[in-house]
Amino acid sequence: MSKPKIALVIGSTRANRFADKPAEWFANLARQRDDIELEVVDLRDFPLPFFDEVGSSLYVPSKSEVAQRWQEKVAGFDGFVFTAAEYSRGPTAVLKNALDYAYTEWNRKPAAFVGYGGVGGARAVEQLRLHAVELQMAPIRNAVHIVWADMAQVMNGSKKLEEFEHLNQYAKAVLDELAWWATALKTAREADAAAAQAKAA
Repeated sequence: MSKPKIALVIGSTRANRFADKPAEWFANLARQRDDIELEVVDLRDFPLPFFDEVGSSLYVPSKSEVAQRWQEKVAGFDGFVFTAAEYSRGPTAVLKNALDYAYTEWNRKPAAFVGYGGVGGARAVEQLRLHAVELQMAPIRNAVHIVWADMAQVMNGSKKLEEFEHLNQYAKAVLDELAWWATALKTAREADAAAAQAKAA
């Protein structure tokens, strides 16, 4: 079986977003491993309109060409890590919108989160966990929470994320758990696909 492919989805599109820093840091840690293959996926490259389709892609094909391209991209991964900024005690609208624009492509795949903000993006992450469950994903227990005190030092240039040992430990725990779930669920999905093919033959 090939290594699970993981997407690190940058969940903000603001011009002055902080998200690039945790995305780069986390991606560098992930690429040191030999049990997963990671790709950074930037929502800026998928300028989705606010959801205005007839229905979920579970029921009817999306008309938006960007949505179709997004769904195809999502389908190619075995698990996901989302950077999660916290706006008004919740996730960014652009990330929620991106989640809504796919459905089956998310199913039976693990989801992990790298939150940041006043309480480490914890409230945004908790909401995203609920969205993930509804999309039939498997949100893992561990997460990275970059609190404001750490963010401020990174933003003013006095420290880099890799210099915070507690964050490196959290990231390792996330990656260990994500790799396990991605491998387990990939194996199960492949077994289901093989059984369905055999039944149809």
